[in-house]
Amino acid sequence: MTSVAGETWFQDAALQRVLTLLNAEGGEARVAGGAVRNALMGLAVADVDIATTLRPEVVVERAKEAGIKAVPTGFEHGTVTLVVDGRGFEVTTLRRDIETNGRHAVVEFGTDWKADAERRDLTINALYADASGEVIDLVEGLKDIESRTVRFIGDASQRIAEDHLRILRFFRFFAYYGSGRPDADGLRACARAKEQLSSLSAERVWTETKKLLGAPDPSRALLWMRQAGVLTAILPETEKWGIDGIHGLVAAEQSLGWKVEPLLRLSAMVPPDGQRLEALAKRLRLSNADALKLERWASTPMPPDEVTDVGFTRLLYRHAKDGMIFRLKLALASARTAAEGDPMAMRKSARLSQLLSMTEKYVKPSFPLSGSDVMAAGVPAGKRVGEILKELEEFWIGRNFIPERPELTARLADMVNEGK
Repeated sequence: MTSVAGETWFQDAALQRVLTLLNAEGGEARVAGGAVRNALMGLAVADVDIATTLRPEVVVERAKEAGIKAVPTGFEHGTVTLVVDGRGFEVTTLRRDIETNGRHAVVEFGTDWKADAERRDLTINALYADASGEVIDLVEGLKDIESRTVRFIGDASQRIAEDHLRILRFFRFFAYYGSGRPDADGLRACARAKEQLSSLSAERVWTETKKLLGAPDPSRALLWMRQAGVLTAILPETEKWGIDGIHGLVAAEQSLGWKVEPLLRLSAMVPPDGQRLEALAKRLRLSNADALKLERWASTPMPPDEVTDVGFTRLLYRHAKDGMIFRLKLALASARTAAEGDPMAMRKSARLSQLLSMTEKYVKPSFPLSGSDVMAAGVPAGKRVGEILKELEEFWIGRNFIPERPELTARLADMVNEGK
């Protein structure tokens, strides 16, 4: 018997209180999905979801009687979130799909655990643990857990037809939990249905893609996505640019302790072309912050190999810090890949590491003067104010940001008196 009874998360008092409440008086509730999967794979368990035979209104009624807060987070689909000791547990009534159109499903509540399991997407996501902790497998998910196989439940094409986002979920779960080659039936079904991804909202596509890019090592999944034509379908910018840099980037992240940044990994896959990246950001409806990061990366030049510390500091002043960090990390990852047995590449890697450290510690100095200072010196408002200010700033930069306000003010006065 496979059990999760000994797991710390399963013994949690808040979870046990919810399970006890829902298993009383003819009801039945089981932990479902990700928590069971992760526990069996030896991975951390975060959210704990619960499936129940009780209808949502009964769940709410029981929670109210027990003094537990109930939030109807998806009531029409049978989901109620119960909050115990500050922790939320999503409780969803057993369902079966009676109508699907590739995006939305019309569901019917029921009490059939097998029907509920079979409406889910992947076998490893359809395991349950009952109130005693015993794992219940109705779709042969346990053997897939053991072999780390990511496989659709039943007919792969049918599962995808029910929700086209499952194409991306297949690869995302492969990135996190799969080994070897992806399931052949699933891979073929994804390749055949790839054009259907265009029917999904941009937000859903980017959210799923971002999760995939956040996997510890998404390189194998991205490779298979490219081979299936799925990557080009959602990121046509990668078609002639490729994903070859991802493996080296992941290796650098793991070796140097860099935080995983999905946007940096995306940058490794697309050309630093401002116009194309702007179009990408609009198409996928990236947040303003993410779109700006990509724009800054694209507009930040790569420092010359022979750049001095002084020259690099001036370059940093003129360009965005986060854009430079992206540039240097990608270049360093590439240099580290080439460094094996190449002394020149090793020296380049060492220098890039120095520049990256300088960038991360960099605090941009503030130019001591403003347009109001120029006008106070007697220059009328207009284009000339900006020109003088720019010339003074260039003087300040050229002297390594050392001149302070008094010296710059004196120089301003000389410029005005000379009629410049």
